[in-house]
Amino acid sequence: MSIARLRTLFRIGLLALVLPASLALAAPKDAGFELVALGVEGGLDEGNLSSYLIRAKADTRYLALDAGTVLPGIAQALRQGAFADLRPADGLTPQGQVLRNLIAGTFISHAHLDHVGGLLVAATDDAGRKPIYGLAPTLETLSADYFNWQAWPNFADRGPAPALGRYVLTEVVPGQWFDVPGTSLSACAYPLWHDRLTSTMLLVRSGDAYFAYFGDTGPDALSGGQHRLADIWRVLAPLVRRHALKGLLIEASFPDDVPDAQLFGHLTPAWLLRELDALAAATGGTAPLKGLPVLVGHIKPSLVQGRDPRALVKIELEAGNRQGVAFVLPVQGQVLRLPEGAGGAAAERYGASPKSRPLPSPPLRCAKGRGRILRHGSNWGGREERTTVIPANAGIQGRSPDAREAPTSAPRGKGDPARRSK
Repeated sequence: MSIARLRTLFRIGLLALVLPASLALAAPKDAGFELVALGVEGGLDEGNLSSYLIRAKADTRYLALDAGTVLPGIAQALRQGAFADLRPADGLTPQGQVLRNLIAGTFISHAHLDHVGGLLVAATDDAGRKPIYGLAPTLETLSADYFNWQAWPNFADRGPAPALGRYVLTEVVPGQWFDVPGTSLSACAYPLWHDRLTSTMLLVRSGDAYFAYFGDTGPDALSGGQHRLADIWRVLAPLVRRHALKGLLIEASFPDDVPDAQLFGHLTPAWLLRELDALAAATGGTAPLKGLPVLVGHIKPSLVQGRDPRALVKIELEAGNRQGVAFVLPVQGQVLRLPEGAGGAAAERYGASPKSRPLPSPPLRCAKGRGRILRHGSNWGGREERTTVIPANAGIQGRSPDAREAPTSAPRGKGDPARRSK
């Protein structure tokens, strides 16, 4: 080997020594997800009901996750600086551009009105032939009870004539992956217990990054033996172990003082904390959930003077945060960018050494497949920026980004669901 060649190799070796490991091992800049909160509450205020948009950071189009509030949520998000890459098109308003051009499709976790109302109202001006994804019972309810020319015109592709075909009802099969056309996303659905009906958790994937979106659900201990959350924790555990799960969004509808008999298939902070304990147990290791972003929504407002359920939920979650997760309570219009990569700071957040090698992809119980079309009957100028990048030490969020942190302690045993279980 020539002396010149040896000198070149020596310089390369020195360069490798001085380069930061984060630069050499960093994940692509577009890894992870962006979420836009169109609606975050669980009732009463029809202008702020459950609805989120998610996209891979490399994408321009989103998948909607439920649609309780759509156009008012888009307007609020625009005021907060969302959709910064939006360009004028087709003479539409910014709201119209987002609705028609940026939302590639909508996933409906279940057909309760606080999850579908915005979709129904916006249907009159949406673009055509968009997919609505859901389990068969959810789509059956949409068709039979909403798109029936009695409650609302039939904007679906099936059902009472004339079927206007603005939306394509696309059944997703539990345990089968399906692609979201117009995006790089794929997803897999899992059924959830929600009192008298079936709700859904959607596991969203982009490359080797995952995000879990939970529709309404109650704790396994009150489900009559269905244990659907336990099944889901077993699916998510391998993703947590190898730092591929970038976050999850789940409900806590009521504070802990609401009795179990009045939950009707919902979670309280104490029940949510207990379920996160179950996820940690399924994952194994020391502090496996430390720093995991857990977004909490669907908190139901109260008409009782002086009662603030959101503040109560915030305090109770922080007081019982045994697993050290990063609780975030989104606010309407907020943009949340979830962690990038599987090494460095991301690995430290999950209690692992940054030098740990990722495990092979787990054999998730989802077969590769595509959504099926459900056949019925007979026939998205200068603006204030509000963007949340969830960091390693992310804390719980209040009503606004500058809200004060909640207390970190509470009386021992307060809100323990084990004392109230049936």
